[in-house]
Amino acid sequence: RIVEKLLDRLWFAIPLALAVAALIFRSPALLNTTLASRMGMSQSTTAAAAAVRSEMAVSPKHYVLKNPMRGPWPAGFESAVFATGCFWGTEKRFWLIPGVYSTAVGYINGQTPHPTYKEVCTGTTGHTEAVQVVYDPKAVRFVDLLKPFWESHDPTQGNRQGGDHGTQYRSGIYVATPEQEAQAAASKRAYQAALTAGGHRGTITSEIVRGPVFYYAEDYHQQYIDKPGNRKYCGAQPLSIPLPPPEQWGLDTVPPPAANSAAIWGEVYDSCIL
Repeated sequence: RIVEKLLDRLWFAIPLALAVAALIFRSPALLNTTLASRMGMSQSTTAAAAAVRSEMAVSPKHYVLKNPMRGPWPAGFESAVFATGCFWGTEKRFWLIPGVYSTAVGYINGQTPHPTYKEVCTGTTGHTEAVQVVYDPKAVRFVDLLKPFWESHDPTQGNRQGGDHGTQYRSGIYVATPEQEAQAAASKRAYQAALTAGGHRGTITSEIVRGPVFYYAEDYHQQYIDKPGNRKYCGAQPLSIPLPPPEQWGLDTVPPPAANSAAIWGEVYDSCIL
């Protein structure tokens, strides 16, 4: 019995010690693995469960914009996905942009289909929290959306944003076309130069990926910041360094201004929005 009691205590103490070590040494991988172990989950079990799961059910209409949450979208509209840490505040940042038709929070660039929030938080699915943005390119260009993206968080923090630690909080831009990919990459180089010139020593860690599948998050996460009883939480840490205009990115062709381009570039996106 004594041996059994010791083993029971070790079973509890070892994962706890690993979690503490992960926080001390800022190791999201170790923390995520430890959390998955304590929750009785593994990458294989979560993948097996998700393989037979259908897409997440969400409300048909956007809580704020009142437009559809799912496509098909109006003819000519475009989309892109952005990750700047906790997706609650990120989503509101983008739905306030004039010309944005619909937004949704979800999970992207992982291995497990149709993951749940609980699974993503273990780090075993590989996804990051992100926001799908659907917009009218006649009203707002993709290059315009890159301004609030870069300026509204710290893209040099790797697998975290502020006090939120884990691979699900990494920064990223997930594009649909080669043109978006080229513009995103050019903006990244321009913002890195701006950070360096502004005295920031960090290197941008944001990933730029074309074509990963976006999975909708649970309905209670959608437009969370504007729903009754929300936590009013934002973990983003903007650097207060502006993104240079696209004319300075070294693009072969700069798309002509859209209806709201001037207004967007006249704004400063250097604070959390609640």
